[in-house]
Amino acid sequence: MSKKTLFPIAAAVCLLLSAVLAAVHDFVPDYTFQGSSLTGWHPVGHAGWRAENGEIIGTPQNPDGGWLVMDKGYQDLELYTEFRCAENCDAGILTRTEKTPDGGWKGVYSSLSDGGAYDVTLNAEGKELSRTKLLRATAQFTRIAVGPSANGPAKVPGFATPAVTLAEQEEEAAKPPAAAAQPLAGAGRGGGAGRGAGRAGAGRGGPPAPAIKVGEWNTVDVIVDADMVWTTLNGRRGGNSATSDRMMGYGPMALHVAGTTEVRFRDVAIKDLNRKIEPADTVSSHFRMQKLNDFFYSWGATAGDINHDGILDVIAGPFYFLGPDYTERHEFTSARSYSPGGNFPEGMVYFAYDYTGDGWTDIVCVDSRPIYLYVNPKGESRRWDRFNVVPSATSEIEVFRDIDGDGKPEVLFTGANGVLSYAKPDPANPTGVWKVHNISEPGLSGAHGMGVGDINGDGRMDVVNNRGWWEQPASGASEGPWKFHPVQFGAGGAEMGIYDVNGDGLNDVVTAVAAHGWGLAWFEQKRDAQGAISFVRHDIMGDYSTKNAGGVTFSEPHAAAFADMDGDGIPDMIVGKRLYSHLESHLDPDSYGPAVLYWYRTVRDPKAEGGATFVPELIHNRSGVGSQFVVTDLNGDGAPDVVTSGPKGTFIFWNQMHAGPRPAARKR
Repeated sequence: MSKKTLFPIAAAVCLLLSAVLAAVHDFVPDYTFQGSSLTGWHPVGHAGWRAENGEIIGTPQNPDGGWLVMDKGYQDLELYTEFRCAENCDAGILTRTEKTPDGGWKGVYSSLSDGGAYDVTLNAEGKELSRTKLLRATAQFTRIAVGPSANGPAKVPGFATPAVTLAEQEEEAAKPPAAAAQPLAGAGRGGGAGRGAGRAGAGRGGPPAPAIKVGEWNTVDVIVDADMVWTTLNGRRGGNSATSDRMMGYGPMALHVAGTTEVRFRDVAIKDLNRKIEPADTVSSHFRMQKLNDFFYSWGATAGDINHDGILDVIAGPFYFLGPDYTERHEFTSARSYSPGGNFPEGMVYFAYDYTGDGWTDIVCVDSRPIYLYVNPKGESRRWDRFNVVPSATSEIEVFRDIDGDGKPEVLFTGANGVLSYAKPDPANPTGVWKVHNISEPGLSGAHGMGVGDINGDGRMDVVNNRGWWEQPASGASEGPWKFHPVQFGAGGAEMGIYDVNGDGLNDVVTAVAAHGWGLAWFEQKRDAQGAISFVRHDIMGDYSTKNAGGVTFSEPHAAAFADMDGDGIPDMIVGKRLYSHLESHLDPDSYGPAVLYWYRTVRDPKAEGGATFVPELIHNRSGVGSQFVVTDLNGDGAPDVVTSGPKGTFIFWNQMHAGPRPAARKR
């Protein structure tokens, strides 16, 4: 990914994640505080501490206050809690709390008053001796602020380069801590994006200080990992900061109260980020897994008959894999693999179709957002000629459907100035820039979430995104902008499904709620006596704090597809997690969660809310999805198969649920 595309992407991420400010429970904790005992904690300083009904209450006994310190130590952790206090309360959270040679204490302090992160030192009685604001970490898409990262070494004055060898570590550890320099004017511009559905991005010059709701419960989420610290108050992140402990600080966390005001904490939950679990490889008994390659080449995959033998081939990344065995692959463009933690792949979305009209299947690829057409060289063993046919695309998802009813698929995308548009080639010049037809007014379309289907039942394809739906005019799809019907279909997720979920004859909308957050939902279409259309939301999955279908919870449902997987005549939803969406960082919730792939069976049930339920079944737990994948019947046995490509490699999941005998392999 080039530098010129990185900054617009960062801005788009900040904009998206700033849209939703509600705090979420986005991890499974290793520790939670419950009950009315402070066993496992000890006080330091001048504050009274007690526990009752799952709450921890701290009351300062003098203006310096005191600390409640856990007995257990952590180095990297995520902490979530809620706190309540009166006006002018002074509270915070200390992590990596360590003894100093003079018998005092030091650690990384997250202030609940201003959301800032500080180095603090304390004397043996817990009195604060110094507080130095940590520098903004200007590195993006990484969990390391100072050392080598996806964006190169961060130039942070006063910070040592992380040691590489044991001898260097010992030499560095023997040095006295360097005094952290104050930020230069303008330092931190461009800042880090927020996190998950509810983490606001740090904008130019840093975000404003979060506001505490006096007398109400406030949420706080603190992440300390490697040499970076994030503090999120009431859903608003205060910016990324760089620790000064050379990533070697270790110790318990502590709650702090000072001043004159009692502070109450509840729902204290901690996750040890040093502890990571990779689940045992599990594949559904209803599928047979075939791994086509082991490396990260793309975030998308599709299928088409590339070599003109009547058998579908798989296209993913720079390769096409020849069916029916899919063991032979060819480059149609120059190939290189990527590091999931350090590189964004160029290929996001793929589609195969004969766009040139010569009888050979071509490939359309969204390559870091501009859309390219690769022209099939008709069996020649070489890389294909490439043409930039839609230069203005800015979305991370595109949908290929016949929108205008001419029997040929068009590409739906977000163009410049946030305009939802579709493009189609000129048959006389298919490799030239495609004709773009605008559907929406400017500013109504974004990077995530869109779909095509007939909402109002007039036989014409309408278009949806998370802001609502656009009604195709009777005069034809090329006449725009179309009539807009505002509906809040979430924050912008993956491809959106439009089909009759509950069997009432009206098409509903099924969607991921937030591509880089949490949630799946279906929106039931309703009609009033005058025929006006409205929608009722029914949640399928939320975060870890909600009741979810089948008890299934995962974040970042960035890609989805819809097909009748079990042969009951009703479409189902296939969806999964996009692992390391913003590289190996904490910009997204539960970023280290398993890379799962699920299908949600649509079950019509008159007794269920809305007349339907979605029943999840795990297809695989170590592959996930990218920005787009394909569900199609590869082998002609009547059962749609699933093809994915992402950080874990490229996979086929052969559907065994209602499949007939597999056709014999053809000889070439």
